[in-house]
Amino acid sequence: MIKRLWLLLALTLPLFAQAGGIPLPKADKLLAQQEPQFLPEDQAFAFNFQQDGQQLKLNWDIANGYYLYKIRFKVEGKGVSTGTLTLPQGQDHEDEFFGKTEVYHQQVAFTVPLSAINQGATVVVSYQGCADKGLCYPPTRKTVPVDPIAATAAPSHAPAQGYVSEQNKLAAMLAGSGLGLTLLAFFGAGVLIAFTPCVFPMYPILTGIIAGAGNKLTTGRAVWLSFIYVQGMAITYTALGLLVASAGAQVQALFQSPVVLIGLSLLFVMLAVVMFSGANLQLPSALQERLNRVSNQQQAGSVTGVLVMGVISGLVASPCTTAPLTGALLFVAQSGNLMTGALALYVLSLGMGLPLMLIGSTGSKWLPKAGAWMETIKHLFGFILLAVPILLLGRLVPDSWALIAWALWLLVTFAFLAQANSASQPGFWKGVRTLVAFLGLFTGAMLGYQTLFAPQVATPVASTTQDGHFKRVRNLAEMQAAIKAAASEGTPIMVDFYADWCVACKEFEKYTFSDPQVKARFAKMVLLQTDVTESTTEQVAMLNHFDILGLPTLLFFDKNGNEITALRVTGFQKPAQFLKTLDQFQ
Repeated sequence: MIKRLWLLLALTLPLFAQAGGIPLPKADKLLAQQEPQFLPEDQAFAFNFQQDGQQLKLNWDIANGYYLYKIRFKVEGKGVSTGTLTLPQGQDHEDEFFGKTEVYHQQVAFTVPLSAINQGATVVVSYQGCADKGLCYPPTRKTVPVDPIAATAAPSHAPAQGYVSEQNKLAAMLAGSGLGLTLLAFFGAGVLIAFTPCVFPMYPILTGIIAGAGNKLTTGRAVWLSFIYVQGMAITYTALGLLVASAGAQVQALFQSPVVLIGLSLLFVMLAVVMFSGANLQLPSALQERLNRVSNQQQAGSVTGVLVMGVISGLVASPCTTAPLTGALLFVAQSGNLMTGALALYVLSLGMGLPLMLIGSTGSKWLPKAGAWMETIKHLFGFILLAVPILLLGRLVPDSWALIAWALWLLVTFAFLAQANSASQPGFWKGVRTLVAFLGLFTGAMLGYQTLFAPQVATPVASTTQDGHFKRVRNLAEMQAAIKAAASEGTPIMVDFYADWCVACKEFEKYTFSDPQVKARFAKMVLLQTDVTESTTEQVAMLNHFDILGLPTLLFFDKNGNEITALRVTGFQKPAQFLKTLDQFQ
């Protein structure tokens, strides 16, 4: 049993290293009885444009189950002459009111020839579409600015036809008829999210709970406690998601404020002290009594206590913004359908909780049932719980401080394990445990040395912004001025919304923005970054202006200063995936 535990510890060491930055049959029948839910017009027919010299390229990405009428497209120039409009071939459609006509599904694009362009010229584009389920939208008019300077500039490239961002695809899936399959997709996405750094703190929390249940823990009890824990996490994650969708990303920032993170950190320190309660801790008697009561509840496997810990864990995971999460938030924010959005968020949370349940339900098989080693194991999980405050407070302090904290944690934890192992009987597995302890101590020592004496090696992330030539903008006025200045030079723009508490934001800087191929692409762009860590009035104004639902979020603006909404990125992308996004942009 002890052999397995040491093996488990050795396998989970890289997990903490990554989390610390070391170098989200009845259902179909029920839904069928509900009224169909329709997308907002802008989401059903996602419109974007690009001026390429004396040509204006217009593009619509059409959601599944929707279509646009060919005969309803009209273009009118104001201060500019527009040439003959040539539309692509559509699909035959029998309409009750228009008779036999042509429509477009999935995507339609065409080019408007321009000439005699004056300052302040615009092109008014009119179109109309319907949903297969019977809703027809009123005619829509979009005003497109035309730049006479761009008419003489070098040609640029619009996003590839038919490109739709991942979050918009998922939002459209939620509004479609196949919600059962969509929810299954969200569940699968949740399973993948479970292996991201934001969710890593949940593993030591749950293992600590299982360890605290004592030697009376059975497999059935472990499954039940794990299920309750995941339910608490899912409830919080769903509620916070709906709150963010209705109130904006400032809610996300609120729950990542120093007060909240410090409070959560103190809580986990107290829980770790509970695990150490068998040791000789010199604590005030009143505090010791309270800790003993908590310890008794922990050992009894209190369902209420486990549920509360799950709720708190949902707060820990709240800074994770991914494409599935953003897709659900977009759907709620634009449609107002709280029930379907909440269901998607809940299923996403259950997917995140599946690996947790698997680990928790098998925990009883890994723990010794009785004896002196039980106290050693409890102390070990106390050290694991102490890793959670480092993960939380690492969002607030400089990277070097966090690395020093990780170095100290490694040294103290593996020194304890080495001391505990010294009393065991000689043999092969004692040698293995000694090797694991040595590797942990060596890692801690090297990490501390590099951080203190070779900071240029230990903290490569800190210089990413400067090396990538990001310009910091503090408010909406500065951002708009910077975008206007870049547009006057015909240069495309990328805006990075960043916060210190955003783990994925730091992943972007460390892994993606520092990639040589990405840096080469950045050389052809103006890069802006706004730090919304403190969630001030000006920062909230920027978030609201651009309808930012979570971080990280990257915005792309063409050489005319118009955002290409289809390319908006939410959630972390590895270099290869991000380069594909840039391929669509440049």
